[in-house]
Amino acid sequence: MEQSFDTPNLPEWLDAHTETDYDQLDFGVVKMDYKGTVVAYNAAESAIAGISKDHVKGKHFFTQVAPCTNNYMVAEKYMGDVLDETIPYIFTYITKPTKVKLRLIKGKNGYQYLLTQNA
Repeated sequence: MEQSFDTPNLPEWLDAHTETDYDQLDFGVVKMDYKGTVVAYNAAESAIAGISKDHVKGKHFFTQVAPCTNNYMVAEKYMGDVLDETIPYIFTYITKPTKVKLRLIKGKNGYQYLLTQNA
């Protein structure tokens, strides 16, 4: 089954697949551990954010990669036990202000995901 940004079972699909699979998606995927350290970063996210995969892996997403997301609207939402929410947002860190749609997901396997789609 092809996955889209809005697919209802996407959280389960993300938990069961790898960065190689994420690279086939047409929207951005940042996979983090529950501390916020980036463990996977797909090609679409790299293109949207203008940041290479090599630059982000192993770094804390909210403070070292995209500090523009270190706020109540994004980072703080991951504090809860359950999360699957879509919000409009504007990236402002390295690129020119870029309107995006974010889908914030807390997986069941010890990982959390930030998905990005151009708005």
